[in-house]
Amino acid sequence: MRPTELSLDEMGDLRIRWDDGSARRYTPRQLREMCPCASCRERRSAPKPPPTQLTVLSPAETQPVRIAGMTPVGNYAYSIAFSDGHDTGIFTLERLCELGEPTAAE
Repeated sequence: MRPTELSLDEMGDLRIRWDDGSARRYTPRQLREMCPCASCRERRSAPKPPPTQLTVLSPAETQPVRIAGMTPVGNYAYSIAFSDGHDTGIFTLERLCELGEPTAAE
């Protein structure tokens, strides 16, 4: 499937309309948490830290994550830049079809 329309709604969620007529909504947080880059995959598979360990956050990490930009990668994917400075994940069209929530095509 191929996207026919990409937009950010008033809440900052990504909306993609696909060439089969379907539409999906993606929250920036969901996309950021499912980033397919090697470092994010490694972090997701790492053991959880002990509950007594405190995590130090950067100022950007304390703010709600937003989609800062999207760039096509060939004819098969998009690179998504997030407001926390992360921009190395390449989301294939196939993966984007799996993520998000279906919405009514308008």
